[in-house]
Amino acid sequence: MPKPAHAPAQTTRPGAGFTIPNLRWAICALLFFASTINYLDRQTISVLKPHLQSVLHWSESDYGWIVFAFQLAYGLMLTVAGLVMDWLGTRLGYALSITWWSIAAMAHALARGALSFGAARFLLGAGEAGNFPAAIKAVAEWFPKRQRALATGIFNAGPTVGAVIAPPLVVWLTLRWGWRAAFIFTGALGFIWLFFWAALYRLPREHSWITPGELEFIESGEGEEETATATRIPWQKILAYRQAWGFILAKFMTDPVWWFYIFWLPSYLKQGRGFTLEEIGLFAWIPFLVSGVGSVAGGWLSGFFIKRGWPLSRARKTAMAICAFCMPSGIVAVFAPNPRWALALISLSLAAHQGWSANVFTLASDMFPKRDVGSVTGLGGTGGAVGGMILALVAGYTLQWFHTYVPLFIIAGIMHPLAIGLVHWLIPRIEPVPTSP
Repeated sequence: MPKPAHAPAQTTRPGAGFTIPNLRWAICALLFFASTINYLDRQTISVLKPHLQSVLHWSESDYGWIVFAFQLAYGLMLTVAGLVMDWLGTRLGYALSITWWSIAAMAHALARGALSFGAARFLLGAGEAGNFPAAIKAVAEWFPKRQRALATGIFNAGPTVGAVIAPPLVVWLTLRWGWRAAFIFTGALGFIWLFFWAALYRLPREHSWITPGELEFIESGEGEEETATATRIPWQKILAYRQAWGFILAKFMTDPVWWFYIFWLPSYLKQGRGFTLEEIGLFAWIPFLVSGVGSVAGGWLSGFFIKRGWPLSRARKTAMAICAFCMPSGIVAVFAPNPRWALALISLSLAAHQGWSANVFTLASDMFPKRDVGSVTGLGGTGGAVGGMILALVAGYTLQWFHTYVPLFIIAGIMHPLAIGLVHWLIPRIEPVPTSP
């Protein structure tokens, strides 16, 4: 019997010999750990910011420009990274990305001042740009649509775990061996992940460890017909879709909120709440731990609605709206009378953002063919990085000139409610886009 048109030729029959039940969740675990390492490398500098400012005599605007350098490279490379993932494939593309960013993370130990730190951050941003396009593409390859938000929520909890681990680990490494050791150790973790990735990742139809039942489940319920000869949509044509702009602008408006908390929360706790470096290590991880719960819960919530018979569009938007209208809790946090209430409200805000993000990420695979998911995700990530670049400079100069975090927390609290309205306007119904010529 001939193979279906969408099934590429296999060298190994799925399910032949040794198999791993529910192999897709092992793949999801790899994506989770890659994202954990990604954010551990990314947040090392924010944990060390109060220490490095005193040692290297950075100003607030210097730090803003260092963050800007990361965001600039991240934004420039995200679109390229999405195209690379679609061109090279997830397995090779992800491996190249994590190799690059791990080397760049370790290179921070060679930096001497704001300029050399900015150069190291630029290289780190260029490498880390591949993480989310690769992970979203892997989810589209390994999960049916009804499980993609949950899988995305799980791997998207990786950044929160990285952010949880970073404060105590980086502070401990710094106090014991110095700040350079912190960058070297965290950067080296990516090479351990590479070993497991090379051993485990293949496309489902090319994997000898997958069971026939799981392969059938992964390919079930697909509304798109992708053939071996189907061509990808050029990114210029992707930008002609309102749906693409809905995704890009949602990222542009809300990703900077996460960047703000990642890069400035330790500094806020020191300057706004009087925390020492040791106290930052003890407490700064708490909001990020809660945000991990929010990421999984947000992905689960839309899946729960779908199981109850809700249309995909209504389920996704309802989950996004619930998360969006929890975000103003961050505004209340900056006025809270004590650090405990501030941390609790910031925790709610970060959990809501990650729940939002788990659903926003799935929009790319909900609306565009698998072969184009990396490109669409890359464009959305570029939008988020551009927003982050703007906020980095706004934050740096606001703190240098006015010495207050209040305007920044207000911005962080209002962007998601505005974004859900924009998404609803640009994407009245979440459904596959027509891609026929």
